[in-house]
Amino acid sequence: MDLVPTMLEEYGEATRLALCEYLQPREPRRHLWSLVAVYPRRGGRMLRPSLCIATARAFGGKVERAVRSAAALELLHNAFLVHDDIEDESVERRGRPTLHALHGVSVAINVGDALTILGLRALIDNRSTLGPRLTMQILEEAERMARETVEGQAIELGWRRDNAMHLVEADYLEMVLKKTCWYTAIFPSRVGALIGASEARDLDRFIRFGFFLGAAFQIHDDLLNLESEDSRYGKERNGDILEGKRTLMLIRLLGSAGPADRERLRSFLETPRIDRKADEVDWVRERMDVMGCLEHAHAMAHALAGAALHEYSLLYAAVPDGRDKRFIEALCTWVLDRT
Repeated sequence: MDLVPTMLEEYGEATRLALCEYLQPREPRRHLWSLVAVYPRRGGRMLRPSLCIATARAFGGKVERAVRSAAALELLHNAFLVHDDIEDESVERRGRPTLHALHGVSVAINVGDALTILGLRALIDNRSTLGPRLTMQILEEAERMARETVEGQAIELGWRRDNAMHLVEADYLEMVLKKTCWYTAIFPSRVGALIGASEARDLDRFIRFGFFLGAAFQIHDDLLNLESEDSRYGKERNGDILEGKRTLMLIRLLGSAGPADRERLRSFLETPRIDRKADEVDWVRERMDVMGCLEHAHAMAHALAGAALHEYSLLYAAVPDGRDKRFIEALCTWVLDRT
């Protein structure tokens, strides 16, 4: 397991160096370009860019051919985070106040837009190393990833707006496929394979692997929000309950609660976030424990990680052994062990 943090640091550093080109200070600084660098410079594990680079390397590519796409992915990831924090009314990101909490919603929205534009610029700049044909293929992949992501976000926001109470696990997994899996695992894998092979290939075979890996990652992330005692987690404890997010645990609770608890849950979830009380959040968390919701989520995350390992064995059977291949395999376990 030491391989994963070692390579996340190595490929993360390569990505950070590439990001420097796009995060240079310029005017107007105070309300835009100085703020664009805030989230990227707060750190992060660099999972997505590292997976992109490692996949390219596993299929025969070089780091320098993949690093701009990795940097673009990190810029787009941070753009999503800025906008997600506004939509979720979150107050903390990577252990510090969210951008909109510090500088206001309007400024933060514009910063998120700027990060998106920089991500597109980095993808276009691939022309110098990958040529126009492969650059356009990667741009088309990015367009699909972004479309899937905003559709997933729309589903989740709609559930909260409409106070959806009759969701099942399949609904959650479909939402996660779109919102999380495409930009966390599917897109990095598909683009890395494109770059490594320098030609079109059967990219749809990466969807199953990326779904299983990304869904295990997201469920574990949701569990960390309820369980983590580690300051490195970087978001407010039980924040997902406060925000009314339909996590796997909440969906399980909604499906198993008795009539009285279900009515109390409905009332809690229809209350505006700002008016939700801490004791009610604690009650929801306690009911999740009583009904075994966290244990169920842990079991599902482990099953999904096992499925990711199976898909990995099929995808990479013909790929020569090497550090990058072993890193991708190890990620299937690491997503459940990280804090």
